[in-house]
Amino acid sequence: MRRRDISNNEELLEIISRCQWCHLAMVDLQGNPYVIPMNFGYKDGIIYMHGAQHGKKISILQQNSTVCINFSTDHLLRYQNEEVACSWSMKFRSVLAYGKAEFIMDPDEKIAAFNIIMGQYSNKEFKFNPPSIREVTVWKIKIDKIEGRAFGY
Repeated sequence: MRRRDISNNEELLEIISRCQWCHLAMVDLQGNPYVIPMNFGYKDGIIYMHGAQHGKKISILQQNSTVCINFSTDHLLRYQNEEVACSWSMKFRSVLAYGKAEFIMDPDEKIAAFNIIMGQYSNKEFKFNPPSIREVTVWKIKIDKIEGRAFGY
């Protein structure tokens, strides 16, 4: 089986929609990579995320907003011959999205972002109380570049 590049926007967005989490990659001021799993929401070319007001990821994003986000789904371990290690492989579909994180300060825009994030996981409508809006950091990443790969599909 061969690896296949994905450039079809519908297929890229379908992969993102199937994911329950992503991995957010950043680089600190010393040039060290930092990658963490995150919940997210996606709408109209923008990825939304949220987290605590303070911490390592917030500090990094305040200093260097450039990020790469990995989405990966449809993993399936397979082999042609169980006794031959080199015949084992993993089927997958994945997307890399690149952009810059921008913090959302406006309470109404934060609520809209929370609804997009929750929409990734539920069809329910939610209400958000003022402390949760005030005490959570929310940011968005406008996708500047996106690419996908599939192996075995």
